[in-house]
Order: sequence, then C-alpha cells, then structure tokens
Amino acid sequence: MAKETMKNTKSGLTEIVTNLKMSRRKFLSTGSQILAGFATVASAPAFAQGVNPIDEVLSQSPVEWGDRFDTPGQTVAAVRTAEPTLSPSTATNIENAMQIYYGIVQRGGWPIVPDDAALSLGHKSEVVVILRDRLSMSGDLTQNDGVRDVFDSYVDAAVRRFQSRHGIQPDGVIGKETFAAMNVPVEVRLRQLETNLVRVRSMSGFLGQRYVMVNIPAAEIETVEDGLVHSRHTAVVGKIDRQTPVLKSKIHEINFNPYWHVPESIIRKDLIPKMLKDPNYLRDNKIHIRDLRNNIELDASQVDWTTNEALNYQFRQEPGAKNSMGSIKINFHNKYSVYLHDTPSKTLFGNSYRFHSSGCVRVQNVREFVVWVLEDTPGWDRFAIDEVIKSGEREDVQVKGNVPIYMTYITAWATNEGMIHFREDIYDRDGLTAMSPENTPAQG
Repeated sequence: MAKETMKNTKSGLTEIVTNLKMSRRKFLSTGSQILAGFATVASAPAFAQGVNPIDEVLSQSPVEWGDRFDTPGQTVAAVRTAEPTLSPSTATNIENAMQIYYGIVQRGGWPIVPDDAALSLGHKSEVVVILRDRLSMSGDLTQNDGVRDVFDSYVDAAVRRFQSRHGIQPDGVIGKETFAAMNVPVEVRLRQLETNLVRVRSMSGFLGQRYVMVNIPAAEIETVEDGLVHSRHTAVVGKIDRQTPVLKSKIHEINFNPYWHVPESIIRKDLIPKMLKDPNYLRDNKIHIRDLRNNIELDASQVDWTTNEALNYQFRQEPGAKNSMGSIKINFHNKYSVYLHDTPSKTLFGNSYRFHSSGCVRVQNVREFVVWVLEDTPGWDRFAIDEVIKSGEREDVQVKGNVPIYMTYITAWATNEGMIHFREDIYDRDGLTAMSPENTPAQG
C-alpha cells in the first residue's frame, strides 16, 4: 500500500514538474496540489528511510529555472513565495524579525557550531547536539524529535531551510559556506536587520505596477507585477573590485544579437593582459579594432600591447556564440554604463557565489525575462523573440511603457510568513566588519 502511494505521488509530482513552463501565476495556483503531495509522501515509510521522491523527480526534470523557488532539495518551509523582497510589509516584517533577534541576544546568543568536519544526514556526534540548539534558536528546527546526537531527517530539513534563507545551495550538507553563515553572531545579524530596515524604508513608496528589482548581494532578479513576483532569475553581478552600482532607471530598449563594445576598464584590466599571453585572442573571439579618429580598422599587430595604446581604440565583438553579452542586451539609462544581458558562460549560475562580472548583470533564463519586459510591446511574443535570435540578425526593440528597474543592495529582509533572509555583505556596505566572526572575541 505504501509503495502504491509513493508511486502515485511521484507520478503526480512528475506531471506538475513537466508543466513548469506555464506562467508563474498558474504554477502558484497548483500550490495546494504540491503541499498535498508532500503530506502524502511524508506519511510513506520510504520517506523515513531517506528516499525523497520530490528530490528525485525534480532532479530528473530538464526544466531550467533561474531562481531558488524550486531548487531540488528544498523543503516546504524554505520555499519562496510570490511576495516581493520590497513588499509594502517588508519594513514591518524586518521590525518583527529584529524583536526576535533582540530576544536571542538577551538570552546570550546562539552557540558556535564546531566546524572541524562537514556534517550531513546520518552523522552522529556531540556536535549535532550543538547544531540542534543552534537551528532551534533561529527557528529552523521546530520539530526536535529523535536522538539528540544524530543528524536525522528533522535536522536535514532544518539545515536546508537555513541554507535557503542564506542563499546557499540547500543540499542539507554543512560545509565551509554553511558553517560560516551559521556561526555569524546574532548581534551581527541584528545589526544587519537594522541597517537594511533603513534601506527598505527608503524604497517604501509605489515602485510601479510592473517593475524589475535586482538585489545585488543576493545576485537575484525579481520581475514584479501587481504586487506579486512574476518570476525570479539567478544573476551574476559585479566582482568586489568592479561593483555593480545601486541605481534606479527604466528599461527602454532590448538589443537582439548585439555587438559588444568593450569598456575601457575591461580593455585595461583584461583585454591587454590576454593579448600579451595570446596574440590570437581578438581573432578567435571575433573582436575588431577600430581607430575612430581616422575611421579605419586596425590589425592586432599594429597595436603596441606592452603599453596603454589600446585605450585609444574601439574594440567591438561581433554577434554570435562567443559574444560576451550572449544573444540579448537590456538597456536602461544610467551614468555607470551598465546593463543587463545574456551570457555564454551559463555554468556560473549554478554557484552560490555569483560575483564575477565587471559591473553589468548577467541574467539566467533571459528569454523568459525579456518576454515579460516586452509583454506590452506589440509583435514581440516568445515566438518572435526566438525567431530573431535564431536568425542571428541585429535588431533593436523599443520597450513600450519603459519598465522601471531598481538595482538595490539588501542583505537582510523578512517575509509575511516570518522567513528571515540574510545574504553576505559582499561589498562591505553594512559597516559590520568589526563585528564579523573573525573579529568577534571567543566566548567562554
């Protein structure tokens, strides 16, 4: 009977996953079906033995989604809702979270979990006892049954929830990244909430019926419509030494199969060093050199790469598979000359650490993103977008309505459901370096 229940549940979940290409709103309406499936699975003996059919079904799905809304392995408690990061109630939710964390501070804070070895399902030691206490204090472990020193399914679900709240791949394994987030003192987290409350309040006005929000430290993009998240997209943002700026603007243009004009900073920091190592780099990547003053094209051999002479010229990469912007560029007016774009380097989207660009923002599932941006622009549905990309021809499209875009820096926020999220202060803008774990005196 249990096997038949498991089979039926997996079949139903497979059908739901297969249909994930439908709109986000339609998908959200199936939530009750998914929750019912979870409840059925939880009652089956095989689940207690560590076989999670939800993980199995999702891991076999070929569907590529750009956010952690449906990342394989997430538990129900860790699933993100359609509530935007900058919802009308976010400030109030942060205030409520501050009260919770202030209470933890008053009780002496949470324990430091020894990070001598990675922890995962099945591990048995006294460290697990400390881990349980740590997860209980932050509200991640609410059902603390089982043997205290055993890393069981309850602890596994709590760890995944914790990882999801901190932007870490929710695999249930406590390694270096999870230990680091877990051992940040509660005082630092409280200060982080206070700092971000100010940021959120500064954006508490009406942001638009339809808008895009890029959260830089989360390396994540939300498209928001009528107060609900339409889609979330994993992003790659600026390196620490080439930071993505905070700004607000409006998306006014989409370039299909764009040229890439190499910025001066990249010419200096990347292109010149690469040419010194490989004289064929420009040719192999279809990058042309133009002397705009004399309106002539140059050969790479005519440039002295041991100097900064290259800064006098324009470098333009042709459209194609190797183009650094991929097949799509999303433009909005700003003084920093940054933009959103596709990328040929899609493997970076699978990492928790996604700070690799030179300031611009790379968008996973960029076609779905652009379909939404061009929703009110006549003649540009998904079929038309696919066709122009397939053709390889350059085409610029003016966006009807100019969709607002907000590039923000939010490292802590909370939702209506009480989920408190934190992200690493990658650009050190929270002013909490002195309170970081390595600078915090040892307890005891």
